[in-house]
Amino acid sequence: MEHLTILYRGPLSSCDYDCPYCPFAKRRDTPAQLRADRAALERFTEWVSTQDHRISVLFTPWGEGLVRSWYRRALTDLSHLPHIDRVAIQTNLSHRVSWTSDADLTRLALWATYHPGQVPYDRFLAKCHELDARRVRFSVGVVGLPDHLEAAQRLRADLPSGTYLWINAAEGHTYTDAEADDWTAIDPHFPTSRHPHPSRGLACRTGDTVVSVDGDGTVRRCHFVPTVLGNLYDGSFRKALAPRPCPLDVCDCHIGYVHLEPLDLYTTFAGGILERIPARP
Repeated sequence: MEHLTILYRGPLSSCDYDCPYCPFAKRRDTPAQLRADRAALERFTEWVSTQDHRISVLFTPWGEGLVRSWYRRALTDLSHLPHIDRVAIQTNLSHRVSWTSDADLTRLALWATYHPGQVPYDRFLAKCHELDARRVRFSVGVVGLPDHLEAAQRLRADLPSGTYLWINAAEGHTYTDAEADDWTAIDPHFPTSRHPHPSRGLACRTGDTVVSVDGDGTVRRCHFVPTVLGNLYDGSFRKALAPRPCPLDVCDCHIGYVHLEPLDLYTTFAGGILERIPARP
């Protein structure tokens, strides 16, 4: 094995925002649940540190991870390992970003989402400018709901020119061509997100060079296919790694379809697959 990309999602499911399009809005984990999440993450980080092949990690928590010290520490520690190509996390940027000064910024990256109505615009924008000043690699995104358009246009105008602003098509929302054009003016790659991708039978890197791992170490090909390939910690997943076609009719999430080979998004996002930064933002 030369390189393995891991999407890690532990038991954490609490968030400080209450976005109406998210089932985990304002959900709180109990102290016991938080301790379990911390133990699971530390176990995962320890496993990664002992490997002898190249690894990239994207943390995709159901909740907000960076308000928890153990996620900040995991990202920092992993960024200093020589066999780590990239370590990234999805985040709403509600935390302070000064912790990034302890990380190796050649490997760390953030995938940040702006949620209008959940945070003052100027506060979120200031975080982005601070990340830029600290030379942290990051992308910013917005869910493409009609009442988010004005905020997204404003954000595109105010972000540093080199910062990629992506737009996620809102789940269940149909866009007219005119509406799609408005979003494409902000994000040239919005057409890739606009419609779910037919995927059954198509070649996909998941299950071969990309896997999903949960807090118990259960390995699946991706977050969206429940079939278990084995366990990370006993090594049983390794013998199951192999090229395999997608078993689902459609794939409608970026962290899934980015790995579909016919879409060639590894070329579009070369060098920035996990943090969703195109080669030419």
